[in-house]
This record gives sequence, structure tokens and C-alpha cells, in this order.
Amino acid sequence: MKIGVIGAGIAGLASAVRMASRGHEVHVFEANSYPGGKLSEFSLNGYRFDAGPSLFTMPQYVDELFRLAGEEPADHFQYERLPVVCHYFWEDGARLRAYGDEKEFAREVERQLGVSPQRLQAALADSHRKYELTGRIFLEKSLHRLSTWLDKRVLPAMMAMPRLGLFTSMNAVNRKHLQHPKLVQLFNRFATYNGSNPYKAPGLLTIIPHFEHHIGAFFPKGGMHAITRSIYELALRKGVRFHFNAAVEEIVVEQKRAVALKVKGQTERFDRIISNMDVFFTYKKLLPREKHPHRILRQEKSTSAIIFYWGIRKEFAELGLHNIFFSEDYRSEFNHLASGKVFQDPTVYINISSKLEPADAPPGAENWFTMINAPYNAGQDWDAIIKETRANTLAKLSRVLGVDIAPLIECEEVLEPRTIESRTASHLGALYGTNSNNRLAAFLRHPNFSGRIKGLYFCGGSAHPGGGIPLCLLSAKIVDEVMQETDGSSK
Repeated sequence: MKIGVIGAGIAGLASAVRMASRGHEVHVFEANSYPGGKLSEFSLNGYRFDAGPSLFTMPQYVDELFRLAGEEPADHFQYERLPVVCHYFWEDGARLRAYGDEKEFAREVERQLGVSPQRLQAALADSHRKYELTGRIFLEKSLHRLSTWLDKRVLPAMMAMPRLGLFTSMNAVNRKHLQHPKLVQLFNRFATYNGSNPYKAPGLLTIIPHFEHHIGAFFPKGGMHAITRSIYELALRKGVRFHFNAAVEEIVVEQKRAVALKVKGQTERFDRIISNMDVFFTYKKLLPREKHPHRILRQEKSTSAIIFYWGIRKEFAELGLHNIFFSEDYRSEFNHLASGKVFQDPTVYINISSKLEPADAPPGAENWFTMINAPYNAGQDWDAIIKETRANTLAKLSRVLGVDIAPLIECEEVLEPRTIESRTASHLGALYGTNSNNRLAAFLRHPNFSGRIKGLYFCGGSAHPGGGIPLCLLSAKIVDEVMQETDGSSK
């Protein structure tokens, strides 16, 4: 069959590899001049920056693509497990290293916060239990196919729902298990991994620490863009044809079936079409004459971000690859985000890939990917917000690190909700599609296929199971499985 893929984001690339590995002719159309979507890179004054996602978990989902294509993953893509997942900092001088080893992490929590190791280990065990009960069903399968609900693993998961935190908040579950305010804040932060609010999101989201502290956090050799590069090169080896600077203008539908793509005024026919474009824009721009799933398209968006890419001409021994500087009032920060504002004391995340890839910065310098949570774009005065946020961020970092950071900035680039939307077609600049602040959010995301238009499939962060590298890769896998189930496309 001939397959058309809209968008060369990570899910689009993975879908292309999967389709080509099954013997199909695959064409990928990308509006930008490069693959990867948010997972791209750029260089500035001798510094290299990963533009987007900076945390790498579940590397087996990347390895799986190579094995599916008949190749050995390690021949093309290497990564290492991080001994320290993240360095945490608070304004009162408290610091904490989140070790990758669970027992060492528990000992560190006891040393720095006086919390018994058993308390942390119990919380992580609960996270693991939730994953074992629900992950392989609700993350790795379509929630919109009868075959999923007939799986024998569904009944135990449904029976356990009252104990999974579905009917209480993430914050409430963390307070129950962890109690210490700093540790609760640390574990509440995992809600931001899909742009949600821990005071509203269901306790089921406490599944997220399982991925970092049981399976591990990793770093790809060459930086995060190596994920994009390796999958893109794999796709090329499998015969996938890429068309860059080629924005799709319309999905042509005939008799309720997607049959062609219109690109640069030309129409090319396909047997199946996979959209890695944001679901909102897929309907609004590419399917203007078709009935839209308005309930899904009106769902509340996830948060966005303001990212300062700073070349810093100094090395900081106390910092690692991943670093978090917490707000002193976390609840107020999320209240501000919910009201469309950036908090004056924001939580700051800094990724420094030069810690593990020295060539990413000049000698004696570091490349700081400095990210602050921001609301999605609702017409705010972003120029004023960025100016104020920059000043507040620099003041916070200077206080906690005891060094005036501003004079150390050698070069700077900024990414914010408006440019996130314009560069990646993410509606309103939301990083993860819709948020998970509703306890039924997992069931309300757009399916990986259209129920109205045959032959049309969806992958990426705005479709099931959600945003982030692992889930985007899973969305491509689900599309592959659903396509096989519905029309035997593997034959």
C-alpha cells in the first residue's frame, strides 16, 4: 500500500519506519526544512542546543523500531543510564540529588530531608503497581477498540480503580505517601510532564515516577536530537521518501474515505493517511468541510513554556544534566498558569547537555536550556511577560547559586508559546495537546483513528496516549496495530 504521513515529528518518523518495515511505500510531508518537530537542534556562537524535549525515558521504544526494521539498535543509536536523574534546589538552601538507584535515592532523601527511606520506597512501589495494572492497557493500546476492553488484563485494572487515585488529586496522593512538603513538591512536579496541574490532575498520574526511578532516565549519545537523527536515517534506509518545505494543504475525502493529500496545489493519492499534525489543525486546516469532533477540540489545552537558550561562560560543579529550582509557592504558581499568567517566582528547569557532551559548549562554558512553565497562548502580552520572566528567572538563579548569572550570558535565543505554535503547529503553543486535569482525561483524547473517515489515522502528542517522547512513540505503535487489525495492512 501507499501511505502518506503528515508531519515528521517523532511520532510521524516512527510511523513511517513502522509502515516501511511492513513493506509499504511511505511518503512523509513536512512543512519545515528539517525532521523532528519539537525534537530538533540548533547552534549559536559555538553552543549546540537541543530545541525541545530534554528528558529521555523508555529507550526500548526507540530500540523497538530498529529491531522491527531488522537492524541492531546499538549499531545506530547509543545511550547511557543516568546515575543521578535530577538535581533539586530550594530557596532555603536545601538541595537534593535524585539518584537513579532507588535505594540510593531513598538514602539521599533521608540525609537531606529526614524522611525515612521506607516512605519514599512505598511511594515508588505504589507508582510501579499502578503501571503494572494499567500501563500496558491504557498507554500501549487504543482505548477506542473493543479488542482492548476484551483483554484479560482490563478487569483487574478496572477492579483496582478506586485504589489507583483516579478519584483524588495527584497532590493528595503524594501528601498521603510522602508527607514532607519538599518531597511532595518534588513528586507533584511530575504532573508537568504532560502539562497538567498536580492539584487538579488525578492521582493516577503518580504512575510517572515509575518511568524514571524503576526503568531509568537516560541520555542519548550526541544529545536528544540523536533520537530524531537515528530514526530519520533508519527511515531513509527503509526507503521512506521525505518531502520537506511541503506543508499539506488538504486531506482529500471521497465517500467518507481519506484518499489523497493536496500539497503545493498538487494532489497525490494514498491508500492510508497518518496525521502527525496537531489534531486541532488537522481538522481546522486540512478537513474544513468534514464534521469536526468539537467536544475534543474544545478541551482545555496543556501548559506551554518560555525557554531561554543561554550560552553561559562558566561551569557550575553543583549542576548536572537536569536541574530544578523550585518556586516557594507551588500552588500559587499553578493557579497563575490556570489563569493565563506566569508566576513571579517560577519553578525553573535547566538542562545542560554539555555536562555529558562537552562539545556542546566551548571550553569552560555550559549550554543552558532554561525552561519556565507558561500558559498556552490566549493573546497575552508575551513581549512584556518574557521580559519580566527573564528578570525573575535570573534573580532566582543568582540567589540560589550565589552568582550573578546575567553577566555570564554570552548568547541567547528564546522560544515561547507564539513561536512554539508557528514552528511546530501546536495549537495555542500547548506543548502536550490537552491537559490531564480531568480524571477521565486519558479516555477523552482523540483516538488514533477517525471514526468518521476511513483510512485516516492520528499519532503524536495531541492524540492518545498523549505528549512526551515515549507516549508519542507509543501512539505510532498503536496506529500500526489498529491499522493491521482493521484492514490487514501488514499483508
